[in-house]
Amino acid sequence: MIIKPTVTSLLDVIENRFQLVIITSKRARQISKGEPVLTKVKERSTVTLAANEIAEGKVKPC
Repeated sequence: MIIKPTVTSLLDVIENRFQLVIITSKRARQISKGEPVLTKVKERSTVTLAANEIAEGKVKPC
């Protein structure tokens, strides 16, 4: 199984891996509660959707 985007590619966007985990989990929670998805990737996993949004630059650190 290949997971995309990779953690390495996400660390190019958000340099701190701990901040990356926090941002990804917060965004995944928002998506699971009904917030609109900002990516066109078709995926069932909210964590993967959140990671794709970060990789595409649609979610930024606060």
